[in-house]
Amino acid sequence: METNVKMKLRLSKRVALDPIRKRRRVEALWGYVFLLPQFIGLIAFALIPLVSIFALSLVKWDGLGPMHFIGLANFFNQFADPDFQTALINTVYYTILVVPAGLLLALLVAMGVNKVRAKTIYRVIYFMPVITGSVAVSVIWIWLLDGNFGLINVLLDQWFHIKGPQWLVDAHLVIPSIAIVSIWWGLGFNMLLFLAGLQGIPGSYLEAAKIDGANKFQLFRHITLPLLSPTLFFVTVISIIHSFEVFDQTYVMTGGGPGKDSYTIVYHLYTLAFQKFEFGSASAAAVVLFAILLALTLLQFTLQRRWVYYEG
Repeated sequence: METNVKMKLRLSKRVALDPIRKRRRVEALWGYVFLLPQFIGLIAFALIPLVSIFALSLVKWDGLGPMHFIGLANFFNQFADPDFQTALINTVYYTILVVPAGLLLALLVAMGVNKVRAKTIYRVIYFMPVITGSVAVSVIWIWLLDGNFGLINVLLDQWFHIKGPQWLVDAHLVIPSIAIVSIWWGLGFNMLLFLAGLQGIPGSYLEAAKIDGANKFQLFRHITLPLLSPTLFFVTVISIIHSFEVFDQTYVMTGGGPGKDSYTIVYHLYTLAFQKFEFGSASAAAVVLFAILLALTLLQFTLQRRWVYYEG
């Protein structure tokens, strides 16, 4: 008798659970259906090109004729290539100029915008350059930085009676000039991220610190900066990645010149692939760039444990 009762209870539980399990399976199925386009896009536009790049880096190919497997020769040739070495040095120099200055300026602007009432207006104003195409921005700055008739040099001459330099021709100024353009162009994007981080800081923390007698510097050092560190970490990672991938500005504004003083890694890839038609060498250089960015990103994720504070 007891056995029959237990069997009936188990059967009733199964009957009650069957609709719930069925509904969960249907929901899971629809979830996979909606994720399917993302997986297809990831495979088609990320995984397959990545595998193809690694495969092409091991062959010699001009894009039309037969491929010849040469192993790691392309990598050895790239490391010995003076053009690749110049491109790497210029890119690192550009990154050192752009990333710290861009982060600091964006943070200062975000803190200023956070204190005003008309935040929407300022967000739109600062974000407008971001939605402008990089080629259009580069063309405008060519006119501004022209050594003879550029607006900046004209204003320097008229207002301060100073003869402006050749911004895009001087070997010592060309990378800093491009860095200025990039900082101005990306300021709005970084500012919005910092602004979102600042607005996510609970006001109760700041009020409690003020009651304890903390001044503005102490509020920033001990409250704002630690709570903003996840945003700072994210912006730092994407800024370094974007700086290593700079191409549009150098292509439009200088063509890698004067000489090769603004010759960057991605410009080197473009030259190898679409001017010299050395797709194997270009793929090897791309793999090296990927390895550099991967190493820098992993290093940042390792170091972030020491300075990034996650609330809760």
